[in-house]
Amino acid sequence: MRVKDCAAVVTGGSSGLGEATVTRIVENGGKAAILDLSEEKGLALVEKLGNEHVLFVKTDVTSESDVQRALEQTLGRFGQIHAAVNCAGIGIAQKLLNKDKPHDLSTFTKVIQVNLVGTFNVIRLAAEKMIGNAPNENGERGVIISTASVAAFEGQIGQVAYSASKGGIVGMTLPIARELARYGIRNVTIAPGLFETPLFASLPEEARTALGAMVPFPPRLGQPDEYAMLVQSIIENPMLNGDTIRLDGAIRMQPK
Repeated sequence: MRVKDCAAVVTGGSSGLGEATVTRIVENGGKAAILDLSEEKGLALVEKLGNEHVLFVKTDVTSESDVQRALEQTLGRFGQIHAAVNCAGIGIAQKLLNKDKPHDLSTFTKVIQVNLVGTFNVIRLAAEKMIGNAPNENGERGVIISTASVAAFEGQIGQVAYSASKGGIVGMTLPIARELARYGIRNVTIAPGLFETPLFASLPEEARTALGAMVPFPPRLGQPDEYAMLVQSIIENPMLNGDTIRLDGAIRMQPK
């Protein structure tokens, strides 16, 4: 599947990894729908890239009706959906026990709901749309790409909710790939390490440099377009399926 022939939906597509993914797809001749809650940023990206090949739909990924509406609008605009890229997510830092008080349950539930349930919601509804695609010469109808994190494997103290949500995404990668194989739909997960995202952009330059220096090579924070490069490779390489790919410069996170 070639990016230039691809119509994609990208959750969290207004900023960070999602914005880089939308930009790369459109600049390489593809079409992309931005599914995000940030209307201001989403519409600004549409204006930047041009209206012809990009669409913004305000979307809460945890809402079945929101996602269905976004997918229908994408189909109405582009005719088909070949790729779904899940970049929407939130993160909080909270210990299991903090000054003898337990982790807030509603906060844990919210992180799971957005990161894990939201990703699953988009996967299940996008897959339903993809099975109606005509297969290409390799029998492919579509590809789904989700975003986990190295925290799924080396969660730090205070990341219990975030690690659980990202570990869930890793855990469902293979069974979904196995189930969708008969339709010619692939399912792959990317587990990024430390990347330049809006979260890191809020930190002082000294702090960002120190974090980047923790990465063995290259000793810096990852760039969003490096994530988008991998998304493009997954879309275009039919043998990438059912696996979680670490994109982390060989970092292995310490306990804290």
